[in-house]
Amino acid sequence: MLTPKEDMEITSLSKRGWSIAAIARHTGRDRKTVRAHLNGEREAGVRQNAEEDPFDRVETYVRQRLADDPHVWATVLFDEVVDLGYDRAYPTFTRKVRERELRPHCEPCQSSTGRATVEIEHPAGEEIQWDWLELTDTPWGQKAYVLVGALSHSSRCRGWFSESDDQAHLIEGIDEILRRHGGTPPVWRVDRMATVIKPGTADVQRSFVPVAKHYGATVAPCPPRHGNRKGVVEKAIHYITQGWWRTARISSMTEAQAGLDRFCIEVADARKRGDSTVGELADAERLMTLPLVAYPATVVEVRTVAPNALVSLWGNRYSVPPGLVGGHVQIRWRLGTETITMSRDRTIVAEHRLAPKGAQRTVRLPEHSAALEKLVLAEFSSGRACRQKINRPPSDAALALASKLVGDLGADPVIDLDVYRRIVEGDAS
Repeated sequence: MLTPKEDMEITSLSKRGWSIAAIARHTGRDRKTVRAHLNGEREAGVRQNAEEDPFDRVETYVRQRLADDPHVWATVLFDEVVDLGYDRAYPTFTRKVRERELRPHCEPCQSSTGRATVEIEHPAGEEIQWDWLELTDTPWGQKAYVLVGALSHSSRCRGWFSESDDQAHLIEGIDEILRRHGGTPPVWRVDRMATVIKPGTADVQRSFVPVAKHYGATVAPCPPRHGNRKGVVEKAIHYITQGWWRTARISSMTEAQAGLDRFCIEVADARKRGDSTVGELADAERLMTLPLVAYPATVVEVRTVAPNALVSLWGNRYSVPPGLVGGHVQIRWRLGTETITMSRDRTIVAEHRLAPKGAQRTVRLPEHSAALEKLVLAEFSSGRACRQKINRPPSDAALALASKLVGDLGADPVIDLDVYRRIVEGDAS
């Protein structure tokens, strides 16, 4: 049984041209197992054998003991599970503990403070580092997230503006940035973001494994509290923030994306690195070819319908039925497709062909235009506006009501409103 991490690795090695025999030797796995996973005949993390593994019966106990005491010796645990009926050898027991990663990681025991540091060698075309830049104060008044991807060898960086940092927006950003780089390295270095790595572990999220396999890459999480391990992207974020964001003249996310793209190409790539520039070093890196389409994740956005029955999305405006004006609609887009759907209360109300982002287009369906025109005409009046400078004193009905109100109060003396009316009408007799 391959773990999800091993499944990613063999897929990446296969896309890089490795033979099944070479992959099997490299990973220490049987060639039949490697071939079955590459052909999609087996699923990572799912045991193929129907025979029950004796370790399954004691796994819960071992997991609990290691959670209570991460440093308990394996020999002590083995003696305990033998007393519980485990009938396999000690090497088999320790292999199961390693394969299922039951022993929690203890960082303080693995490193020491104040240790010496050394520059990490990054072979050309081998690794890209990912991280989020969070912008809370933007000219358009809404929080923004910027995914930054930096090639570890050349330091070439590209960024993607997003309204959220959830997994779907992360996948969209990864695809956009990789296509700006012109390919992908085989290793993706990430910090412990919960959309990629299971919190509290070094395991890749099961939902993210197919994404890495789609691009032929493997995910390498940074050890906790080792920020220098992804220092290239950390420095890229600092450079983008101070060198561009602080002085950028922008008013929308669409303008920000265009400005960041220009900055990365015209300024960041022109930085000197010895006798070359960042751009020249990056052009010499050999990257893996990207799939024709992005991984089909579903991106969800929520928008408010404007008075003209239009919804703004990524620099364009799309129509909805006029009865939804002022309400909210949920927009869904599957990466790699050309259409978006809009729904209200789980009911699809419109479907549009996606316009290029930032094109400033208005896309209206004919039925929406006709319904909006009908609604506007129904509310439109051709009558002449009322005269504003006309004398209209209280009517007899109003005076009668006023007289009744004064009488109800029992006030003395009683005011004769009829006299007041005659004065207003000019009859002083």
